[in-house]
Amino acid sequence: MNISWTWFHRLASPPYFYQLAGRLAPWFGWAAALCLAAGLYGGLWYAPPDYQQGDGFRIIYIHVPSAWLSMSCYALTAIAAGIGLVWRMKLAHAVAAAAAPLGASFTFLALVTGSLWGKPMWGTYWVWDARLTSELILLFLYLGYIALSRAFEDPRSGERAGAVLALVGLVNLPIIHYSVVWWNTLHQGPTVFVGSGSDISLSMLVPLLIMIAGFTAFLAACLLKRIQGEILERERDAAWVRELMEQT
Repeated sequence: MNISWTWFHRLASPPYFYQLAGRLAPWFGWAAALCLAAGLYGGLWYAPPDYQQGDGFRIIYIHVPSAWLSMSCYALTAIAAGIGLVWRMKLAHAVAAAAAPLGASFTFLALVTGSLWGKPMWGTYWVWDARLTSELILLFLYLGYIALSRAFEDPRSGERAGAVLALVGLVNLPIIHYSVVWWNTLHQGPTVFVGSGSDISLSMLVPLLIMIAGFTAFLAACLLKRIQGEILERERDAAWVRELMEQT
Protein backbone atom coordinates (compact mmCIF):
# COMPACT_ATOMS: atom_id res chain seq x y z
CA MET A 1 0.00 0.00 0.00
CA ASN A 2 2.79 2.44 0.94
CA ILE A 3 4.63 1.67 -2.30
CA SER A 4 1.54 2.30 -4.44
CA TRP A 5 0.74 5.51 -2.53
CA THR A 6 4.30 6.75 -2.98
CA TRP A 7 4.12 5.95 -6.70
CA PHE A 8 0.82 7.84 -6.96
CA HIS A 9 2.30 10.95 -5.36
CA ARG A 10 5.37 10.69 -7.55
CA LEU A 11 3.20 10.45 -10.67
CA ALA A 12 1.30 13.54 -9.52
CA SER A 13 4.53 15.54 -9.38
CA PRO A 14 4.57 18.04 -12.32
CA PRO A 15 8.34 17.69 -13.02
CA TYR A 16 8.15 13.89 -12.97
CA PHE A 17 5.05 13.71 -15.13
CA TYR A 18 6.49 16.26 -17.58
CA GLN A 19 9.50 14.03 -18.18
CA LEU A 20 7.37 10.87 -18.31
CA ALA A 21 5.00 12.44 -20.85
CA GLY A 22 7.95 13.44 -23.02
CA ARG A 23 9.17 9.85 -23.11
CA LEU A 24 5.77 8.26 -23.74
CA ALA A 25 4.31 10.62 -26.34
CA PRO A 26 6.52 9.46 -29.27
CA TRP A 27 5.66 5.81 -28.58
CA PHE A 28 1.94 6.56 -28.69
CA GLY A 29 2.51 8.64 -31.82
CA TRP A 30 4.19 5.77 -33.67
CA ALA A 31 1.54 3.32 -32.46
CA ALA A 32 -1.16 5.67 -33.74
CA ALA A 33 0.50 6.00 -37.14
CA LEU A 34 0.83 2.23 -37.58
CA CYS A 35 -2.70 1.46 -36.39
CA LEU A 36 -4.30 4.21 -38.47
CA ALA A 37 -2.42 3.10 -41.59
CA ALA A 38 -3.44 -0.52 -41.08
CA GLY A 39 -7.01 0.38 -40.12
CA LEU A 40 -7.54 2.67 -43.09
CA TYR A 41 -6.18 0.04 -45.47
CA GLY A 42 -8.43 -2.61 -43.97
CA GLY A 43 -11.47 -0.34 -43.85
CA LEU A 44 -11.16 1.27 -47.27
CA TRP A 45 -9.82 -1.62 -49.36
CA TYR A 46 -10.00 -4.92 -47.51
CA ALA A 47 -13.49 -4.71 -46.00
CA PRO A 48 -16.29 -5.54 -48.48
CA PRO A 49 -19.15 -3.11 -49.18
CA ASP A 50 -22.14 -3.35 -46.85
CA TYR A 51 -25.05 -5.26 -48.34
CA GLN A 52 -27.45 -2.37 -47.62
CA GLN A 53 -25.29 0.78 -47.47
CA GLY A 54 -22.69 -0.13 -50.04
CA ASP A 55 -19.41 1.78 -49.68
CA GLY A 56 -21.18 4.53 -47.72
CA PHE A 57 -20.76 2.55 -44.52
CA ARG A 58 -16.97 3.13 -44.59
CA ILE A 59 -17.38 6.43 -42.75
CA ILE A 60 -17.87 4.20 -39.72
CA TYR A 61 -14.08 3.92 -39.47
CA ILE A 62 -13.92 7.62 -38.57
CA HIS A 63 -17.30 8.11 -36.94
CA VAL A 64 -17.26 5.29 -34.39
CA PRO A 65 -13.73 5.97 -33.02
CA SER A 66 -14.56 9.67 -32.79
CA ALA A 67 -17.79 9.00 -30.92
CA TRP A 68 -16.03 6.54 -28.59
CA LEU A 69 -13.29 9.02 -27.76
CA SER A 70 -15.77 11.88 -27.32
CA MET A 71 -17.26 10.03 -24.35
CA SER A 72 -14.01 8.53 -23.05
CA CYS A 73 -12.28 11.90 -23.11
CA TYR A 74 -15.17 13.52 -21.25
CA ALA A 75 -14.98 10.87 -18.54
CA LEU A 76 -11.24 11.56 -18.26
CA THR A 77 -11.86 15.31 -18.09
CA ALA A 78 -14.50 14.98 -15.38
CA ILE A 79 -12.54 12.48 -13.29
CA ALA A 80 -9.35 14.56 -13.49
CA ALA A 81 -11.25 17.74 -12.65
CA GLY A 82 -12.95 15.94 -9.75
CA ILE A 83 -9.61 14.75 -8.37
CA GLY A 84 -8.29 18.29 -8.62
CA LEU A 85 -11.40 19.62 -6.87
CA VAL A 86 -11.28 17.15 -3.97
CA TRP A 87 -7.54 16.63 -3.46
CA ARG A 88 -6.38 19.99 -4.91
CA MET A 89 -3.86 18.35 -7.21
CA LYS A 90 -2.45 20.82 -9.71
CA LEU A 91 -1.59 18.09 -12.20
CA ALA A 92 -5.17 16.81 -12.21
CA HIS A 93 -6.49 20.21 -13.25
CA ALA A 94 -3.80 20.35 -15.93
CA VAL A 95 -4.95 16.98 -17.30
CA ALA A 96 -8.57 18.15 -17.39
CA ALA A 97 -7.65 21.40 -19.11
CA ALA A 98 -5.57 19.53 -21.69
CA ALA A 99 -8.19 16.85 -22.36
CA ALA A 100 -11.28 19.04 -22.79
CA PRO A 101 -10.37 20.68 -26.14
CA LEU A 102 -9.34 17.30 -27.56
CA GLY A 103 -12.62 15.75 -26.43
CA ALA A 104 -14.58 18.65 -27.92
CA SER A 105 -12.75 18.13 -31.23
CA PHE A 106 -13.62 14.43 -31.33
CA THR A 107 -17.23 15.21 -30.41
CA PHE A 108 -17.46 17.72 -33.25
CA LEU A 109 -15.91 15.19 -35.64
CA ALA A 110 -18.42 12.55 -34.51
CA LEU A 111 -21.31 14.93 -35.15
CA VAL A 112 -20.02 15.96 -38.58
CA THR A 113 -19.30 12.42 -39.77
CA GLY A 114 -22.61 11.25 -38.34
CA SER A 115 -24.40 13.96 -40.31
CA LEU A 116 -22.56 13.02 -43.50
CA TRP A 117 -23.47 9.38 -42.90
CA GLY A 118 -27.07 10.27 -42.10
CA LYS A 119 -27.75 12.16 -45.34
CA PRO A 120 -27.70 9.12 -47.70
CA MET A 121 -29.14 6.78 -45.05
CA TRP A 122 -31.92 8.95 -43.59
CA GLY A 123 -32.33 11.55 -46.32
CA THR A 124 -31.27 14.42 -44.05
CA TYR A 125 -28.11 15.63 -42.34
CA TRP A 126 -29.74 16.10 -38.95
CA VAL A 127 -32.69 14.85 -36.94
CA TRP A 128 -33.41 15.49 -33.27
CA ASP A 129 -32.71 11.86 -32.53
CA ALA A 130 -31.92 10.87 -28.92
CA ARG A 131 -28.36 9.78 -29.76
CA LEU A 132 -27.59 12.83 -31.89
CA THR A 133 -29.14 15.26 -29.41
CA SER A 134 -27.31 13.81 -26.40
CA GLU A 135 -24.03 13.90 -28.36
CA LEU A 136 -24.67 17.56 -29.20
CA ILE A 137 -25.27 18.23 -25.50
CA LEU A 138 -21.89 16.61 -24.84
CA LEU A 139 -20.26 19.17 -27.14
CA PHE A 140 -21.98 21.97 -25.23
CA LEU A 141 -20.74 20.48 -21.95
CA TYR A 142 -17.18 20.52 -23.26
CA LEU A 143 -17.51 24.11 -24.41
CA GLY A 144 -19.15 25.06 -21.12
CA TYR A 145 -16.32 23.53 -19.12
CA ILE A 146 -13.67 25.26 -21.23
CA ALA A 147 -15.43 28.64 -21.01
CA LEU A 148 -16.26 28.39 -17.31
CA SER A 149 -12.77 27.31 -16.28
CA ARG A 150 -11.38 30.44 -17.99
CA ALA A 151 -14.09 32.88 -16.89
CA PHE A 152 -12.57 33.88 -13.55
CA GLU A 153 -9.61 36.10 -12.81
CA ASP A 154 -8.51 33.58 -10.20
CA PRO A 155 -7.64 30.40 -12.14
CA ARG A 156 -8.40 28.25 -9.09
CA SER A 157 -11.98 29.55 -8.92
CA GLY A 158 -12.43 28.77 -12.60
CA GLU A 159 -11.03 25.27 -12.15
CA ARG A 160 -13.41 24.57 -9.27
CA ALA A 161 -16.43 25.87 -11.16
CA GLY A 162 -15.48 23.93 -14.28
CA ALA A 163 -14.96 20.77 -12.23
CA VAL A 164 -18.47 20.98 -10.80
CA LEU A 165 -19.96 21.36 -14.28
CA ALA A 166 -17.86 18.48 -15.63
CA LEU A 167 -18.94 16.17 -12.81
CA VAL A 168 -22.62 17.06 -13.26
CA GLY A 169 -22.27 16.43 -17.00
CA LEU A 170 -21.20 12.82 -16.38
CA VAL A 171 -24.90 11.92 -16.24
CA ASN A 172 -25.03 12.51 -20.01
CA LEU A 173 -22.63 9.65 -20.82
CA PRO A 174 -25.00 6.76 -19.99
CA ILE A 175 -27.75 8.68 -21.78
CA ILE A 176 -25.64 8.77 -24.94
CA HIS A 177 -24.68 5.11 -24.63
CA TYR A 178 -28.14 3.72 -23.86
CA SER A 179 -30.20 6.21 -25.88
CA VAL A 180 -30.66 3.72 -28.72
CA VAL A 181 -31.94 1.17 -26.21
CA TRP A 182 -34.17 3.38 -24.08
CA TRP A 183 -35.86 5.22 -26.97
CA ASN A 184 -37.02 4.42 -30.48
CA THR A 185 -34.43 6.25 -32.58
CA LEU A 186 -33.25 6.39 -36.17
CA HIS A 187 -29.70 5.71 -35.04
CA GLN A 188 -28.71 2.06 -35.26
CA GLY A 189 -28.60 0.04 -32.07
CA PRO A 190 -25.47 -1.22 -30.28
CA THR A 191 -24.57 -3.74 -32.95
CA VAL A 192 -20.95 -2.92 -33.66
CA PHE A 193 -18.90 -4.26 -30.77
CA VAL A 194 -18.21 -7.83 -29.82
CA GLY A 195 -20.58 -9.12 -27.16
CA SER A 196 -23.49 -6.85 -28.15
CA GLY A 197 -25.18 -9.37 -30.41
CA SER A 198 -23.37 -8.02 -33.43
CA ASP A 199 -23.30 -9.98 -36.66
CA ILE A 200 -20.82 -7.62 -38.31
CA SER A 201 -18.33 -9.41 -40.50
CA LEU A 202 -14.83 -9.86 -39.10
CA SER A 203 -13.45 -8.29 -42.27
CA MET A 204 -15.32 -5.12 -41.25
CA LEU A 205 -14.90 -5.43 -37.49
CA VAL A 206 -11.13 -5.95 -37.32
CA PRO A 207 -10.26 -2.72 -39.20
CA LEU A 208 -12.73 -0.88 -36.98
CA LEU A 209 -11.09 -2.14 -33.80
CA ILE A 210 -7.67 -1.22 -35.22
CA MET A 211 -8.95 2.27 -36.02
CA ILE A 212 -10.28 2.65 -32.48
CA ALA A 213 -6.86 1.63 -31.15
CA GLY A 214 -5.19 4.09 -33.52
CA PHE A 215 -7.47 6.96 -32.54
CA THR A 216 -6.91 6.16 -28.86
CA ALA A 217 -3.13 6.14 -29.30
CA PHE A 218 -3.37 9.42 -31.22
CA LEU A 219 -5.40 10.94 -28.41
CA ALA A 220 -2.85 9.73 -25.86
CA ALA A 221 0.05 11.28 -27.80
CA CYS A 222 -1.72 14.61 -28.24
CA LEU A 223 -2.91 14.60 -24.63
CA LEU A 224 0.56 14.01 -23.25
CA LYS A 225 1.99 16.87 -25.30
CA ARG A 226 -0.84 19.17 -24.25
CA ILE A 227 -0.32 18.24 -20.60
CA GLN A 228 3.34 19.15 -20.98
CA GLY A 229 2.26 22.56 -22.26
CA GLU A 230 -0.19 23.01 -19.38
CA ILE A 231 2.50 22.07 -16.86
CA LEU A 232 4.95 24.59 -18.30
CA GLU A 233 2.27 27.29 -18.23
CA ARG A 234 1.25 26.58 -14.65
CA GLU A 235 4.79 26.01 -13.34
CA ARG A 236 6.50 28.77 -15.33
CA ASP A 237 7.82 30.43 -12.16
CA ALA A 238 9.20 27.18 -10.71
CA ALA A 239 12.95 26.68 -10.53
CA TRP A 240 12.86 23.40 -12.46
CA VAL A 241 11.08 25.10 -15.40
CA ARG A 242 13.66 27.88 -15.51
CA GLU A 243 16.43 25.28 -15.50
CA LEU A 244 14.67 23.41 -18.30
CA MET A 245 14.37 26.56 -20.40
CA GLU A 246 18.04 27.31 -19.87
CA GLN A 247 18.98 23.83 -21.08
CA THR A 248 16.96 24.25 -24.27
